[in-house]
Amino acid sequence: MNLDHDACYRAIVTRDARFDGRLYIGVRTTGIYCRPICPARTPKRENVSFYPTAAAAQEAGFRPCLRCRPENSPDLAAWNGTSNTVKRALALIGEGALDDETVDHLAEQLGVGERHLRRLFQQHLGASPIAVAQTRRILFAKQLIMETRMPMTEIAHAAGFGSIRRFNAVFQTLYKRPPGALRRTRPSAHSSASTVSDITLTMSYVAPYDWSSLISFLKTRAIPGIEWVDKQDRYHRSIALDGCQGSVCVAFDESKKCLRATIRFPRVSSLAVIVSRLRRMFDLTADPIAIDTHLAHDPRLAPLITARPGLRVPGAWNGFELGIRAILGQQISVSAATALAGKLVSLYGEPLESSLTSEGLSHIFPSPKRLAEADLRSLGMPGARARALSALSEAVLETPNMFSASQIPDATLQRLRALPGVGDWTGQYILMRALCEPDAFPAADIGLMRAMASKEGQRPTPATLLQHAEAWRPWRAYAALHLWTSEGNTSATDICTTKEKITHAATLTP
Repeated sequence: MNLDHDACYRAIVTRDARFDGRLYIGVRTTGIYCRPICPARTPKRENVSFYPTAAAAQEAGFRPCLRCRPENSPDLAAWNGTSNTVKRALALIGEGALDDETVDHLAEQLGVGERHLRRLFQQHLGASPIAVAQTRRILFAKQLIMETRMPMTEIAHAAGFGSIRRFNAVFQTLYKRPPGALRRTRPSAHSSASTVSDITLTMSYVAPYDWSSLISFLKTRAIPGIEWVDKQDRYHRSIALDGCQGSVCVAFDESKKCLRATIRFPRVSSLAVIVSRLRRMFDLTADPIAIDTHLAHDPRLAPLITARPGLRVPGAWNGFELGIRAILGQQISVSAATALAGKLVSLYGEPLESSLTSEGLSHIFPSPKRLAEADLRSLGMPGARARALSALSEAVLETPNMFSASQIPDATLQRLRALPGVGDWTGQYILMRALCEPDAFPAADIGLMRAMASKEGQRPTPATLLQHAEAWRPWRAYAALHLWTSEGNTSATDICTTKEKITHAATLTP
């Protein structure tokens, strides 16, 4: 990637927060790399080099700054003009794809050659896949040291290091001191976390962040027993990974430009995966400045963006859960769909361990196997919809990675549309939230067409809307959220395909 040296230097002189997460500064006289907002004295122009990612700076031989803490920088690597393949690779690396496997295996998951994948990483991120994975491990471990009281052996395990010996060696080489010394320098303000199974971590974002719209969206659709939003607008949900149960609570901290995730989970090796999923679920890697600037060129969207700067697309904790929820919402209101989802959970969900139950949390969402074997007609819904739920469950059983970040969105959409009762609208909605596809767009949605109606009240056809939306690429999903929100709520009204067996006047409540 080409970074204009003069423009980058002006950014660090002014400590411009807009560049945080977009570039890193390697200071050749100290061997340290920093964020643009680092409070240290600005180095001389001739002594600095600029890098698009922390991994690129680290691969060039620089070590992370202890003052500005690159581990807390917003992770915008996936938004720095990267290809779809690199985005998918970064999501897999974030879930530990290179902790125990090779780059060749990662490339195979993505359907590309190893050499091609390496070229893409160098082109878009300025670093190799291995360097990106190593930097992720190191910075995550550094965050755990600074923000929790976890034992060093547990931190090494949680960050993906094969042994405590390797963990200590890496930190000694990189920071010129053992990891325990970093913890001894930690300010008391960062000591809020307590134990391995109950910790609080910060997850940074680039401002602005429209938390009120996102939490309202999640609150309206919260599945009883699985998730809920409390009076302080904190999001709670039960989780299951690696055969273990746990829970998370996510709160908004506007003053620190971060979300705070309190995680209760017994297996520390799953911690990085949990954080990675939460980052995707709350759309923390989005670059709101780039998105809003691009979409604001459309005069129909400009006033909506002014009203809701930093609007995010809510992701999903689990793709299968989201797919089931989307099908349940066909033809009925949001509240009715939520109640139906709660009934499904109470009948087929796995009870949450007593030590984890709390207000609003009582179950783990049913597994694909459980729903594939169940007679879902007992839920009191049309037979066609029950068959659609069973078909999706069976499809996920046959292809467990159906909603994995490794999947190509277009291929996933084709597989979804091949299922009975799943048309383009439902497929696009699932891509938007389960695969975090920023360009997903349900063009046949009545809510979108109503929001784009002319002053005379004439609505565009789906084909006309799709043509108009070409100018919104590659962020049509964000345009859709703005249009839905402009309707006064975040529910969507849909014109579904004949295959979905819903009339043109029906309401879809995803």
